[in-house]
Amino acid sequence: MPAATATSPSPGTSTARRPTNPLHRASSSSFLPPQPRRRPLTGGAVAASACPGRRVACCKAAGPSAADHVGDVEEQTWDEVVLGCETAVLVEFWAPWCGPCRLMHPIIADLAKAYAGRLRCLRVNTDENQEVATRYGIRSIPTILIFKDGERKETVIGAIADTALAATVDRFL
Repeated sequence: MPAATATSPSPGTSTARRPTNPLHRASSSSFLPPQPRRRPLTGGAVAASACPGRRVACCKAAGPSAADHVGDVEEQTWDEVVLGCETAVLVEFWAPWCGPCRLMHPIIADLAKAYAGRLRCLRVNTDENQEVATRYGIRSIPTILIFKDGERKETVIGAIADTALAATVDRFL
């Protein structure tokens, strides 16, 4: 099917022919692109009446979420929480504005849940804790460091698959 053409006279120039897309007509302003389907919320939402004294709806989780297994560590508590830990420690260096970091959060949370008791998973916000990031030479985020017996054993830079990260962790458990 040949493309439709339209002529548009311009002041001071000859009439030029330019191809137009038949789907982009001025008269079809009611065209909307397809919208993604949204999944319904499952089990977590509770009606506002279930939370006495609150006017907004609240959420009630069925149990501890995977994110509950990942803690935050700061410069003041680094030596005690990371270097003094008896189990292996996975530390993610991240920042709130970092997209790949946000992709890694659920992966690390699932690892923390799967290896509960054998692996401690922590996060360091590099915007708020620059001294720790500088001490370990963090130049790119997300960066994941694995510690065992107070020593850095492994460094993983960038977002990686959950299976690859699990395989790396397994080497130190």
